[in-house]
Amino acid sequence: GYGNAFYQNNSRLQTSRLDLERFVLFTGHKFNDKISVFSELEVEDAKVSGGESGGEVSIEQAYLKFNLNANQYIVAGLFLPRIGILNENHLPNTFNGNERNYVETFIIPSTWRELGVGLYGNLNNLPVSYSVGIVNGLSSAMFEHGSGIQDGRFEGRNATGNNLAVTGSLQFYQGNFKAQVSGYYGGTIGVNKRKADSLGVTSGIFGTPVALGEADIQYASNGFSVRVLGTIVSIPDADKINRAYANNTPKTEYGAYAEIGYDLFHTMSKPHEKQLIVFVRDEKVNMDASIPSNGITDETLNQNYIVAGFTYLPIRNVAIKADVRVAHTGAENPDLNI
Repeated sequence: GYGNAFYQNNSRLQTSRLDLERFVLFTGHKFNDKISVFSELEVEDAKVSGGESGGEVSIEQAYLKFNLNANQYIVAGLFLPRIGILNENHLPNTFNGNERNYVETFIIPSTWRELGVGLYGNLNNLPVSYSVGIVNGLSSAMFEHGSGIQDGRFEGRNATGNNLAVTGSLQFYQGNFKAQVSGYYGGTIGVNKRKADSLGVTSGIFGTPVALGEADIQYASNGFSVRVLGTIVSIPDADKINRAYANNTPKTEYGAYAEIGYDLFHTMSKPHEKQLIVFVRDEKVNMDASIPSNGITDETLNQNYIVAGFTYLPIRNVAIKADVRVAHTGAENPDLNI
């Protein structure tokens, strides 16, 4: 498993906090050469108490893996689709900064898992891998202003089966270079047609859809590392969602970031035994890029972040981090200050 804890200070609000943000226990078993099971149990914020806000206990993954051959396998259960860079590979020692980047937290929801089936594989004699999957869809009734599509996820709990989603990725890798495109398309209305008609929304497998597209590149050589990612979310029927649920859903959201890092220890005789990575990352997030006619503009969701710091790995699986973040947002809309 894995876990992370941090101390954080907000100079503008003059507040500080310490938190055991998450602790995850991994359990797996290989039944034979063809079938395995993988699971992760996560506790957030160290403690969950009845009647108190904060904290969460959840299953992060729980799926069976079926090896078809040397190049293909199927997963079935609660799994994390291959979307972006961090969704599948989000352990603290795999990214810079104490927290996951904002783009892959708010635009591509962090640790986005759903119930379904996925096929993963490599193309013979080509440096290309792929994934395709079908999972349960989202719930637009649970969308909340300021959190993108995050709160519309079911994450394995009582998901509706009337609406579904498809997801896929194509990845090219050559030496120290990796490039990927990935996407998601799914329905957000899980009620029956009669209820959907009364709400003025479209039901069905892909009714009232959400579409997400993403592209990224990664490169590492001679101590240098580069990550660049861009993503966009389209909700074409946001006006219908707003009429039905009054949650100020936008039509479009987008995010992008570029990060460069350098390992000060890369010239040591035993590379990767210890690493001291200094980095800087520029992030742009807009969760209110375009709104329907019945939405209210919120420029505070138009955000820019500069994050800089270091990641020290005394061994590969232990990370000690520090970073400084500068955040800038648009002006508040007084119509939202109720």
